[in-house]
Amino acid sequence: MSLIGKEVLPFRAKAFHNGKFIDVTEQDLKGKWSVVFFYPADFTFVCPTELEDLQNHYEELKALGVEVYAVSTDTHFTHKAWHDSSETIKKITYVMIGDPSQKISRNFEVLNEETGLADRGTFIIDPDGVIQAVEINSEGMGRDASVLVQKIKAAQYIRNHPGEVCPAKWSEGAATLKPSIDLVGKI
Repeated sequence: MSLIGKEVLPFRAKAFHNGKFIDVTEQDLKGKWSVVFFYPADFTFVCPTELEDLQNHYEELKALGVEVYAVSTDTHFTHKAWHDSSETIKKITYVMIGDPSQKISRNFEVLNEETGLADRGTFIIDPDGVIQAVEINSEGMGRDASVLVQKIKAAQYIRNHPGEVCPAKWSEGAATLKPSIDLVGKI
């Protein structure tokens, strides 16, 4: 069953953010655009490359009004230890949520029950707390944050321009479509 169009389910978790431990709930995802970015585990191999790429695009995401929440089934303590010991992870300034109970991973349907780890899932959530896009990759396949930025721009455009849709390879400023009976069979 697809999570597209569904509201984020309730959760409460501890997170590491800018040198502090904080509490995060589903309510924090409301009132702005959010990206919830699941990854399998701290102290691994593909994960730090993805998190660094996401950090490299974080200022652009913030300029779009987007907050980023990285989530793994590690604890918030493990996130701090990784942050303190890795030059790559030291750069991260977005929120890193610990999900040792696996509740958030289950809510977003990315928990690998055999390993107890989250799959690589990316969720774009609108200001109402509703999931607008989902991407789930296998364990060995890293994601590209520049593609995520393009998806967010399209999601924001659609929200702000009812009745219009963004075609394949759409980029900001490019033509959109207005679905109507006149377009049937013409594209």
